[in-house]
Amino acid sequence: MSKPKRIAKDLWRWTARHPEWHPGDFGAEVASFAARAGDDTLLIDPLLPPEPDAVLELIEGNLGERLSILITIPYHVRSSEFLRDRFGKDTATTICGHPDCTKRMKRKPGFKPIDPSKPLPAGVSARVIGKPRRNETPMFIPSHKALVFGDAVAEEGGRLRVWAMERVNDRVERFYRERFNPTLKPLLELDFERVLVTHGQPVMKDGNKALRSALRSKPWYHRA
Repeated sequence: MSKPKRIAKDLWRWTARHPEWHPGDFGAEVASFAARAGDDTLLIDPLLPPEPDAVLELIEGNLGERLSILITIPYHVRSSEFLRDRFGKDTATTICGHPDCTKRMKRKPGFKPIDPSKPLPAGVSARVIGKPRRNETPMFIPSHKALVFGDAVAEEGGRLRVWAMERVNDRVERFYRERFNPTLKPLLELDFERVLVTHGQPVMKDGNKALRSALRSKPWYHRA
C-alpha cells in the first residue's frame, strides 16, 4: 500500500490491497487516482486503504464545488459509496459509471449512469470498447491529457499490455487482433500524453506511443 503521491500538477495516485483477488506480486495492489480540474474534484476507481486518513485528507484538501467519482468498470465500485456519504454533505457528489455498477452498490442515491455520447464533469468522456461491447468504459481526462483504463490495459514489465481474459492461444490472439484491439484504436485519436492504469505503473509521457505499441503486440494474460 502507498500513501497518495503527486504524480503531476493536480494529479495524485495511491495504491491499496486488492479486496477480492490476490494473484501474487502483480495485481496484489491496485491504483486509484484523484485529480483537480478547476472547480471539479475527480476520483477515479477509488479504493481506500485500511488506514485511509492520508487519502481522506487529500480529498478534503482538494474539494471543489463538485466531486465526481468516476468508475471505469463495475468491479471498481469499491469505496465509492463510503466516499459519497463522507463528502456528499459538503459538496455536490456524483458516482458515474456503467449501469451495472448498481449491482455492486448497496444504495443508489447520487449514482448517474454513463451515457458515452454526453460529456461528464470537467469535460471527461467515457469511451465504449469491445466487440461484443464491454461494461468497461475507459475515461479521457482532457485537463490532464490522461487516458484511464480499468482492466482492459495494464502495465507490466515497463510497457502497456492489452490484458486478455483467458490464456492466449491462436484463437484468443486472433480475437484480440481482429475484434477487440480495433475497438481501442479510436482512443489513439485523443490528445493524451499519460495512460493511467489500475494495474501496474502509470505511463506519464509518450502514452499514445505506448498504447499504440500495445495494440500491435500479442495480448497478455495473467491469473493467479
